[in-house]
Amino acid sequence: MRAGDFVFVAGMRGIDPATNQLVEGDEARVRRTFLNMALIAQAAGASLRDCARLVVYVTDMARLRPLANKVQAELWNGGPYPPRSIVAVTGLNEDDIFEVEGTFYAPLAVAPPGADGSPSDDLPAR
Repeated sequence: MRAGDFVFVAGMRGIDPATNQLVEGDEARVRRTFLNMALIAQAAGASLRDCARLVVYVTDMARLRPLANKVQAELWNGGPYPPRSIVAVTGLNEDDIFEVEGTFYAPLAVAPPGADGSPSDDLPAR
């Protein structure tokens, strides 16, 4: 969802887009979750580097936070990283283990005044 210059992506999980099934393995699922979020952001003109805020939900903090850190370091090429909250929850949709939401800054392109053929505010009308 876009709101002005921001793109909001929520409810991302480790579902393989080709099969519509959750991927197997904790690390693979965490990676797929971030990659799915990146695909949605990319479709709106943003990249992971444009992420302004992340919220990560995990069902097992001790097991999944290190994997989230590892995958994030790989996908963000060692940083800088967006601000992130990581929250332990008792359950997620379809008994999943990991979910992420992100806010991306992706400014809409603005045409210079008069580029569309309309009079510019700074040019006298004819």
